[in-house]
Amino acid sequence: MKKIEAIIRPSKLEDVKNSLKDAGFLGITISEVKGRGVQGGVVERYRGREYIVDLLPKVKIEIVVKDDDVEKIINIICENAKTGEFGDGKIFVIPVEEVVRVRTGERNENAI
Repeated sequence: MKKIEAIIRPSKLEDVKNSLKDAGFLGITISEVKGRGVQGGVVERYRGREYIVDLLPKVKIEIVVKDDDVEKIINIICENAKTGEFGDGKIFVIPVEEVVRVRTGERNENAI
């Protein structure tokens, strides 16, 4: 099993979420986060003054899947989150040792 963490633009969340749902991946966790990468931030103006905003709002999607589904998930996220501009995000794939469903006690692939 793998945990996929994707950091994407907030404006792309609905597209990614709906595409994952359409592909049968319903169990996801969404968090609002802030961060920066190569993009470095943006310069904004407010009342004639310039401000550097170096931590930009992003959305983190977390989903645990079977090893066989990893490439499918990555492709869905990339297809639906990509704008072609700096700041589109990153995807991290992390090994998962064990999963337990609290309600039933099911474990591992039966719990995802």
